[in-house]
Amino acid sequence: MAEARPAPVGGALRGSRCSRCAVAAYPADQACPRCGGAAAPAVLSATGTLWTWTVQRFAPKSPPYAVPEGGFEPFLVGCVELPEGVRVLAVLDGVRPEDARIGMPLAVTATGGGVPRAIRAAV
Repeated sequence: MAEARPAPVGGALRGSRCSRCAVAAYPADQACPRCGGAAAPAVLSATGTLWTWTVQRFAPKSPPYAVPEGGFEPFLVGCVELPEGVRVLAVLDGVRPEDARIGMPLAVTATGGGVPRAIRAAV
């Protein structure tokens, strides 16, 4: 697994926020998952903490997964909790299994329709 920290790629996470109870959701939805009220688009925080994680040890189904040129390599997938209370599933780039810690700070970016990516955030 890679040890270098890659630069974040992508943009802000775009979710939604309920106009009635202010609950945030990701991915965005037109209705609130808590009260059913109308939700409006919202940009979510770019940093959060690692809530839990696992190692993806086998290649996901294809499509949509495309096997890289060098073949499949196991990677970490984590659930990142944002300050809004939303938990986002993301690929953990540059984090080795032996270095992953619950509560570690992460920076999360959207990938244009794919699974978000996260890297270690500066403390």
